[in-house]
Amino acid sequence: MRNNDTLRSREDIRQSLQEALRSENGEAFTNAMNEMMECVANEVRGDYEEMLRQYQETNDSSVMNARGVRQLTSVETKYYQKLSEAMKAVDVKQALNNADLVLPETVLDAVFDELQTRHPLLERIGFTPTRGAIKMMMSENGYQKAQWGDLCDDITKEILAGFKTVDTTLLKLTAFMPVCRAMLDLGPVWLDSFVRQVLYEALANGLEYGIIKGDGNGSPIGMIRQVGDNVSVTGGKYPEKAAIVVEDLSPATVGNLISFMAVDPAGKPRDVRDLILVVSPQDYFQKVMPATTIMAPDGTYRNDVLPYPITIIQSPAVDNGQAILGIGYKYFAAAGMDKAGRIEYSDHVQFLDDNRVYTIRLYANGFPMDNNAFLHLDISDLRPAAYKVEQVTAPAASTNALLNDLRIGNLTLSPAFDKTGTTVAYTATTNNAQNVVTAVPADAGATVEVLFTPQGGTEGEIPNGTAATWKTGANTIKVNVTAEDGSTTKTYTVTVTKEE
Repeated sequence: MRNNDTLRSREDIRQSLQEALRSENGEAFTNAMNEMMECVANEVRGDYEEMLRQYQETNDSSVMNARGVRQLTSVETKYYQKLSEAMKAVDVKQALNNADLVLPETVLDAVFDELQTRHPLLERIGFTPTRGAIKMMMSENGYQKAQWGDLCDDITKEILAGFKTVDTTLLKLTAFMPVCRAMLDLGPVWLDSFVRQVLYEALANGLEYGIIKGDGNGSPIGMIRQVGDNVSVTGGKYPEKAAIVVEDLSPATVGNLISFMAVDPAGKPRDVRDLILVVSPQDYFQKVMPATTIMAPDGTYRNDVLPYPITIIQSPAVDNGQAILGIGYKYFAAAGMDKAGRIEYSDHVQFLDDNRVYTIRLYANGFPMDNNAFLHLDISDLRPAAYKVEQVTAPAASTNALLNDLRIGNLTLSPAFDKTGTTVAYTATTNNAQNVVTAVPADAGATVEVLFTPQGGTEGEIPNGTAATWKTGANTIKVNVTAEDGSTTKTYTVTVTKEE
């Protein structure tokens, strides 16, 4: 084991793993994975020693649970006890062949739960825990509409044509676990923690690289690859999509990109949601953050501001200068463990004398559900966000001083109201005590003044949309309309005669 002072963080090691995968450097990947396992082991041992220090070797499950330590089922406890005994045996291989030493499904379920909740990319895609090779029915269309009419064979065929059977045969991954013999004495709970964290790192790193860049030849088909019935696959490898040059993230640019994904390859519209933008960590800070950060009126900054709901995800698997924009739920990924469910002793990798190396076979696969679901972008020249100030000439003020409507309650105007403004004088009769006067201008910029003169009274203004109270005899409603320009005016007059 190296000195703790020289150990790097998990995040740093993950970057090294992705760089090794990108450069196809097997030796660098092995070294980084070994370092990851050493880092995990040190963390587990550190947690164990801290627990002992604080709780004086207590085994109170409620205390451990409060500390966030996963509690094992009786089946899991029994398994790890037997696993620990087998790993201490002289003939490890023979001991591990015990028929009872099958990793409980609940352990792998816990790993999958963490993958789906802790890993930003796997949270956003269609990730399915599974075991072995399976087949499933998958909808080819994101949008289906019901059809009315008699149920017949033709309609049934049309509906079924929107689905296909997908063979999700899984590709094998092998995770190496260097277990220090001293760790076997920590007990089942801590051995479980170590095993689950190793499985998490192996699956997370392997899946992330495959989901982004895998070529389909013994690996998942990545988001940057072309898929579909007409794609030419050479040597088992799917071709890479040509990158679309993106120089800004303005509403027009983003909207245009999303429009390509708003229809499936058959030309049918679909719901565009759960969008993700996957970029390298370096590009995020050098390009994407400046392009999506704006200053608010209060002087503070807002990050990741985009014109449409999109989750930005950083991934070391993405090359600098590139990005992926896509519909997250349109990427299918599956992962599981071989049917044997065993941890086996390995002679393939040699470590220090106080370590024994074990392997566990995992399975995973993934592919875009259709070719329109993900776009490969070139963001090497992406510009920072900038406020655009455009000088425009204000339009001339409107000279429209007409009314679109003039109503005196439910009274009938004579003649009928004329929207052209040719007729401006009207009469009406009523037996009501009052009626609401409503004058609607033809132009929103115009102002309306309503003046009311009761029989034998004095003229005064009443609010538009309120009632006028009539006196017996002739009452006058005068409506003055002033256009937006402030000088063009028009006056409408209604004489309302109240009968006794």
